[in-house]
Amino acid sequence: MPFDGLFLHGICKELNEKLNQGRIEKIYQPIRDEIILIISKPGSKYRLLLNANAINARAHITSAVRTNPTAPPMFCMLLRKHLEGGRIVGFFQQGLDRVLDIRIDTRDETGQPAQKSLFCEIMGRHSNIILVARTDHTIIDGIRRYTHAVSRHREVLPGRRYIAPPGQNKANPFDLTEEHFRELVMGDDLDEPLAIAIQKKLDGLSIPTCREIIELAGLPADLVLNHCGEHELRMLWQSLQQVLEASKADAIKTTLVYNPQGCPVEFFPMPVVPKDNVKYSYQAANETADKFFSDKAGREELRKQKALILDRIKKENKRLNKKLKLQQKSVLDAEEGDQYRLYGELLTANLYRVERGLNEVELENYHDPELKTITIPLIPERSGAENAQNYFKKYNKARNTLVAAQKMANQTSEELQYLEGVATAVELAENAEELGEIRQELVSQGYLKSPAAVQGKKQAKARQPKLKPLEFTSSEGFTVLVGKNNRQNDTLTLKTAEDTDIWLHTCKIPGSHVIIRAGGRPVPDQTLLEAAALSAYYSRARESSNVPVDYTLRKHVKKPNGAKPGYVIYEKQKTVYVDPGVPGGKN
Repeated sequence: MPFDGLFLHGICKELNEKLNQGRIEKIYQPIRDEIILIISKPGSKYRLLLNANAINARAHITSAVRTNPTAPPMFCMLLRKHLEGGRIVGFFQQGLDRVLDIRIDTRDETGQPAQKSLFCEIMGRHSNIILVARTDHTIIDGIRRYTHAVSRHREVLPGRRYIAPPGQNKANPFDLTEEHFRELVMGDDLDEPLAIAIQKKLDGLSIPTCREIIELAGLPADLVLNHCGEHELRMLWQSLQQVLEASKADAIKTTLVYNPQGCPVEFFPMPVVPKDNVKYSYQAANETADKFFSDKAGREELRKQKALILDRIKKENKRLNKKLKLQQKSVLDAEEGDQYRLYGELLTANLYRVERGLNEVELENYHDPELKTITIPLIPERSGAENAQNYFKKYNKARNTLVAAQKMANQTSEELQYLEGVATAVELAENAEELGEIRQELVSQGYLKSPAAVQGKKQAKARQPKLKPLEFTSSEGFTVLVGKNNRQNDTLTLKTAEDTDIWLHTCKIPGSHVIIRAGGRPVPDQTLLEAAALSAYYSRARESSNVPVDYTLRKHVKKPNGAKPGYVIYEKQKTVYVDPGVPGGKN
């Protein structure tokens, strides 16, 4: 959903109500394109966020606290020099342009009064934050500098005159008459969708906002101009006026739309037409923007951190697979030791036929029903007995090598299975806390460096609260617990569960441990199937169907000594086949 001019209109109105005459106490630049102004008023303190990112450009009050760099960037230092201690005298928006003009009274280096404007331009990839002297409209600096080589319209460089972004020659919806509105809308290609036609002609309205205005009029969102008659245009005009009047109200209400997982996915500058099975919340524009973008930033950071961990696991898997191939080759080579034993036995049984000085000897293989002959290479300088002893030594060495190689290959295979399970847990992690537990596990297992080691400092381990497993209730009232990572799996299976509880896990597929708290009661088939569906859902087979899930009593599940986190062995299991899902209620 674009941060359109009508939404900025609501933001600007609220900022004037809350922050006008506020004093700028501190300025931070936590990331490259973002500025935070700490603004105080008697009894209150606010954090005003200005962002010039190509995708997330915006301006709003935020409650999120961000980590700041040790050394402030140059633009941040410049803003501190010019604006800290200054008093905000108003927030202004020209028409419905996506440019917020923050006007500030401050003082210059000599202590004389000075007026500055901090422009936050929300223009997609052309977004910018520019500090301007109001007396002569001279640019002091911008968070992004560029010359005419980038933009023929203007330059953003210190000392240049500030020129507003180019206009789009659209009509301000607040200044329209109904007749003018009809002329504008119907003046385009009649085969064009109505939402696009409105967006092209009216300032401050994004296409999603236009679609919602059309739906508020009781018309299809995909209606084309050619199907618009007198009735449709009248209803559309009334709907537009309803939205514009609401945007002038003292308490503007905006809409935040959530997906089925409870994540904000869209926002609108007005209340929208409710749709079935869709969750909405209605609040002030600044609150809507803060919730939407804070959640989005959290999900982007989670995705980034997941990618870093998965990349580390991928590199480790590549190393281990290469190691496993070499170990498997050693096993194959060592398995040839049986041939050396056969040579030694045949030579021992035929010592009288083996003379010193021979390079080879052909002997009957008495293990072969057809008594086929075998040619055995010899060391000419040695006797038959010495050649036989040499082959027995090679056989013993190969046998010892085989045992060691098989053990190492098994260990490497188990390590690969462990990392596959960790990768599944990373992919299923839903928040930073769950990912943090997985990171701690990888640090403890030596796959990742601890933050203290990375920083080269001796730091005490930060005590992080242990997260609880997911808890569900089956349709028959049984509690079902699901571990989300190996640490939770171990705790859930080995410490929380009772011997008579039912333990479930996808068969030969990485995934979560699932426990049905039986409480001494027999577990009905329906509850068993619901728990199995959960086991399949919280596994690598989430997108599959007819997934095999093993189940057994908890007392039949054991953890081998020295096994990695989450690894267990079990017996007396049965298997059911289910489709992944989340039945019952989540507590």
